[in-house]
Amino acid sequence: MAPDRDELTPEEARRDHWEMLRFLAGNALFGAGIGVMVAFALIWLDIGGLGSHLARARNPFLPAAMIAVPLALTFAAAVTASAIMLMPYKKKKQR
Repeated sequence: MAPDRDELTPEEARRDHWEMLRFLAGNALFGAGIGVMVAFALIWLDIGGLGSHLARARNPFLPAAMIAVPLALTFAAAVTASAIMLMPYKKKKQR
């Protein structure tokens, strides 16, 4: 590929899209993992009595999931958004 050309061949574009999707999926999984770890820390450290409330619950898995899933989604979205903002578009075109 010539460095002064902005257009990609269909194969290069397909490979580039898959690379970007893998990059974003990896960041989303990383963010979701951080969110689950934060939820675990909130429960384990008994922040606001959360752990003791869950320990006394008849079915603690549903409330724990209701805490962990939104946190995982929020952190996944935040990490993915920051990855999108930091993607090296200009560096890739200069190669």
